[in-house]
Formats: sequence, C-alpha cells, structure tokens
Amino acid sequence: MTEEENGKPARVVVADDQTVVREGIVMLLGLLPGIEVVGAAGDGDEAVKLVAELAPDVVLMDLRMPRCDGVEATRRIRTGHPGTQVVVLTTFADDESLFPALRAGARGYLTKDAGGDEIVRAVRSVLSGDAGLSPSIQRRLLERLSEPERERVPAVEAPDGLTARETEVLVLIAEGLTNQEIARRLHVSTATVKTHINNLFAKTGLKDRAQAVRYAYAEGLVRPPSR
Repeated sequence: MTEEENGKPARVVVADDQTVVREGIVMLLGLLPGIEVVGAAGDGDEAVKLVAELAPDVVLMDLRMPRCDGVEATRRIRTGHPGTQVVVLTTFADDESLFPALRAGARGYLTKDAGGDEIVRAVRSVLSGDAGLSPSIQRRLLERLSEPERERVPAVEAPDGLTARETEVLVLIAEGLTNQEIARRLHVSTATVKTHINNLFAKTGLKDRAQAVRYAYAEGLVRPPSR
C-alpha cells in the first residue's frame, strides 16, 4: 500500500558520507509533501543498521561512501529487508555506478541535481512497484539495451588480477578503439578510461598499446579476425 493509499507519508532514510550534503538533503526532504525523514546515515554500514531498526519505506542512497559503499549496502538491504526500497541519489551517472546499483536491487536512480518534485516522483514510483529513474538514466538504459551485441570470446578468468572493467578496456584496445571511442562505448569519461589503462598497464607490466594488443591475444581475451 502506497502513502497515497493509506494517507501516511513515505518514511525515508538518507545515506551520504558528506555531512553538509546529507544535512542539505534531509532539509530539502523535510519541505517535500508526502515524505518523512526518519534517519540519516554516514556510510553503508550505518544505513543497513538503520533499516534494520527503523524499517523505512525507502532509502535515498549515495554510492561512494567509506567502509561499505552504496552498492553493497543496497544489496544487503534488499536481501535482508525486502520491504525497503532503495533510490540511488548520487553525483555520478556513469555506467560503472548505474548498472551495479541496479543489479544490487536499487529501484530508482537520480543524480544530486534532481529537484524536489523529481525526488518525490521517484519515491512514489518505487513504492508503487515502478522504477524511479530520471529521464537521462532512462535514456542511458535504452542506449545500452539497443547496442548491438559484439562477438565475444567465452569468459575466461582475468589474468594478472585485472578487474572485469579493466579486462573490458583491454579488449577494446585490442579491437583498435581510441580512448575517446572506449569512453563513448562504455558511457564513462575519458579520464576514467585513462585510469583503467594505467591500472591494467601497472598490473601487467605493459608499456604501450601495441604490447596491450599482443597481450590480449596471447591471453585469449580476443580472437584473431577470421579469414
């Protein structure tokens, strides 16, 4: 039963590690119709504890927090307290933030430039069983779903401790994409791509992109083009 049906406001917990931001969100929510802030957490662990104690309807969850980040906190909340929905409210709107949060069980995803009306709509949407996604996030999902599937080598264990994203960047380097093209393909910034490349070069001892291409083929991450 939604708050519109029973006449009660949606009970909300706010989780954000930055005190000024957290207090600002709480203050904003206090001015919005149909929302009652019942608690505020400074990290994911505290958010999980508050959900266990207060059983709120919704958690507005930041993603990048110490000790326990928003994705892990969302996973723990949705597993242990399925009656509480999670709406991500974060500065970041790149795929590395969006898709892990949705896979963890978040039903809504807003960036922190969202207005009060947008936050209220997202909260009401998730309580009614719908997704509370901003228009830009909806477009991102549609773009991702409409991308043609690329032929991939069957999954193999990533070598040298590479993360899944670092491995994906390596494969795209081997396919001949530039940093800018990789950024567009993965819907992340060029700076993020450069960070992944620096990390994978450090882990593998590679010096340049030519070595990276040879390495990707040698490790079976990509196949030579068929003739």
